[in-house]
Amino acid sequence: MYTAVAAGGFRRYATYRAATAAGVFTNTAFGIILVYTYLALWDEKPHLGGYDQAQAVTYVWLGQCLYATLAIQGGGAEKDLMERIRTGAIAIDLYRPADLQLWWLATDLGRSLFQLLGRGVIPFLVGAVFFPMALPADAGTWAAFLVALFLAMLVSFGIRYLVALSVFWLMDGTGVNQAMMITGVFFSGMTLPLNVFPGGFGEVVRVLPWAAQLQMPADVLMGETGVAGALAFQAAWAVALLTAGRLLQTAATRRVVVQGG
Repeated sequence: MYTAVAAGGFRRYATYRAATAAGVFTNTAFGIILVYTYLALWDEKPHLGGYDQAQAVTYVWLGQCLYATLAIQGGGAEKDLMERIRTGAIAIDLYRPADLQLWWLATDLGRSLFQLLGRGVIPFLVGAVFFPMALPADAGTWAAFLVALFLAMLVSFGIRYLVALSVFWLMDGTGVNQAMMITGVFFSGMTLPLNVFPGGFGEVVRVLPWAAQLQMPADVLMGETGVAGALAFQAAWAVALLTAGRLLQTAATRRVVVQGG
């Protein structure tokens, strides 16, 4: 059943072809702008954060590939879930013979897979063709990267599911959505790699769950971290966030309060 739900999530986003084409153009354009910005920065600060210029360029294009895939600024399944909680339609979901968390996780994984293939791959290939990138030559590293990417999807959903469930109490998701957008962009490393943040602040941001979204997959792909340690870090955050989501869901559905009654 959940496979069918994931397939439905994939098909739903596949219908928005114009939006997908616009997203590909936008990510490619932003990627080019960021690449030249990073190149200028790395000219002034060679090996910043332990990266050379080719690695910095790779990091940019991977970020553009995963921006929509991981819904780093929101806009995934949690958006629909928030609306259903606000309007009370969530009551229908609770009557389904399916687990609420697994249902929305399957939906979001389908969305993520489409965004990866439909919106993420092309900008990444453009970067690989026109800019020097530090890509691995062995299949084992690519396989480890795919595992890291799947775990990043779980962590991303875990964060956004917790945010969505807050609407049971807040009755509106506008504020938490804005907070999620800001924290997602900054703490995931979309602005700058987390490796460049200095001192104690850098140590803190590199152990937060957002680091599992972009920083860990990037370092796995470029061989800048131990694979086992990186995957364990991601898996630990995925389990912690999904467990927290399960507990919060239980608390929320004991007494469902929606607008209108």
